[in-house]
Amino acid sequence: MTSYSRQDVLRILQISSRQLQGWERAGLIAALQSYSFQDLRQLRTLRLLREEDVSAASIRHSILAMKAVAGMANPLVEAGIVRTGSRLAFRCEGAMVDPIRRQFLFDFERLDRPTAAAGPSLLRLRDSAVIRDVQETFLAAVQAEEAGEKHRAIALYEEILALEPAYAPAYINLGTLHFHLRQYVRAEELYRQATLADPTYVLAFFDLGNVLDELGRFEESIAAYQRAIVLAPRYADAHYNLALAYERKGDRRPALRHWHAYARLDRNGPWAEHARLQIRKLLEREKLSIAWRTNRYLPKTKPAAQLLLVHGGRTA
Repeated sequence: MTSYSRQDVLRILQISSRQLQGWERAGLIAALQSYSFQDLRQLRTLRLLREEDVSAASIRHSILAMKAVAGMANPLVEAGIVRTGSRLAFRCEGAMVDPIRRQFLFDFERLDRPTAAAGPSLLRLRDSAVIRDVQETFLAAVQAEEAGEKHRAIALYEEILALEPAYAPAYINLGTLHFHLRQYVRAEELYRQATLADPTYVLAFFDLGNVLDELGRFEESIAAYQRAIVLAPRYADAHYNLALAYERKGDRRPALRHWHAYARLDRNGPWAEHARLQIRKLLEREKLSIAWRTNRYLPKTKPAAQLLLVHGGRTA
């Protein structure tokens, strides 16, 4: 694999040493002495975003959110990027996702390519008129949400599902609206429909876990988070919520395992310190130890002889 020195990177990308150091301090890229071609791609994307005046904080928050939502190791390389106001959205698997708000967006640039316009579920639609209706209604629903017209957005998402009952993104956005209105039973129904419409849809299982947690159904919540992690093992937020769910049940050992997983995936995020704090508390409170496995038999050892200290004829 070809590697590039820091000086190579500065020359190829036409950036200054101060710029590169600033991105490193901001947590946008790790400080390295040798860079791969993939690192160059990531740095090129960062340069373009900064040239468009996207703040370092906004880039960092969007990257962390996308890692959590999609379980990606490097969203700047693995997904397409679209600027939406002060935040970033990502094109992933035929859909455009706002990872911070955890919802799908209407993709204007793909309006003329209807089969990929607003999510993989539309690939199942064959009637071009129905596709256009779904696209236009989805756009109107997203705009209604942006304007704070929640009840109008709900009506529009329901209209979409009447046109295409297998359209998972509409189930998710509609479920999230009901979740924020504290209508948890309805939100659960919608998230479950999303998991049936697309059994590989990670966010559907994560959101289902959240609403089940609100309903106090921790066993089911744990199962939903576990499914999200099976689909996306690097889904940091699922590890975090799963650790919390296990703690509520009093299952501290699996909680510890998922706190460790979260801490490995999110070393510098806003919740990383909380995860490390929980790890310390669990280890101190329960005196948990790490069990090492071996393929060979280890016989029990005799206890070490005690050392007796003699002071003036008295044994200590």
